[in-house]
Amino acid sequence: MELRTHHQQGYEYVDEGEGPVLLLLHGLFGALSNWAEVVAAFRPRYRVLIPLLPIYDMPLAQAGVPGLVSYVEGFAAALGLPPAFTVLGNSLGGHVALVYALDNPTRVSRLVLTGSSGLFEDGMGGSFPKRGDYGFVRERVAYTFYDPAVATKELVDEIFRVTNSNAKCLRIIAIARSAQRHNLTKELHRIAVPTLLVWGLNDTITPPPVAHDFARLLPRAELAFLDHCGHAPMMERAAGFNNYLRRFLRKTEPRPAVLA
Repeated sequence: MELRTHHQQGYEYVDEGEGPVLLLLHGLFGALSNWAEVVAAFRPRYRVLIPLLPIYDMPLAQAGVPGLVSYVEGFAAALGLPPAFTVLGNSLGGHVALVYALDNPTRVSRLVLTGSSGLFEDGMGGSFPKRGDYGFVRERVAYTFYDPAVATKELVDEIFRVTNSNAKCLRIIAIARSAQRHNLTKELHRIAVPTLLVWGLNDTITPPPVAHDFARLLPRAELAFLDHCGHAPMMERAAGFNNYLRRFLRKTEPRPAVLA
């Protein structure tokens, strides 16, 4: 499906459906379209929001996990989101979701993480993007998925354009280094909300042992794996991802108070 974007108070975002809010956060090289299948599946019963994170154009001094968390806080305030809502994050977006939950514990009712950073990641296969090297970019994009065919020419071209800009590359490197510095091992025990972890069994960026570490450190986590799947399950195994998400949302739906 093609996602229609809105603009309000300096924010660009997707806003589809009505109902309880699902706030979706994309990764370092991600885009709004990464969540298209989730939007299509859940907008009949939920309000699905995806802010475009300012990864490539935020002030360099703010380019890092704390700066992105501040951006999400501003977005939630600007749109007048309800007191508490569900937050989903992929890769860097999962890291931002975790820190947002730590900083705003009353605002997050449930968490869904897939291929999240925050404990360990091998973001570019051990190296940062090389400007002007199309072959390197194509290889690194394919590295994200179990099936290299998912790394379409359109996707590779889009990321090549980003990495061919000095200004954008500086921000990518600053954010990636910030994510590596902000290890959450000692803080995850403070996140008390129900958390779903959906991981690709073939994830080479945040491998399965990372998912098990998250499951061990988060007090109310449940872990599900998808086979033949890499770092972006909501793209590569959308049906399976949505099935896990649907069951989790039903199981953890807040129950109305019963009057005595």
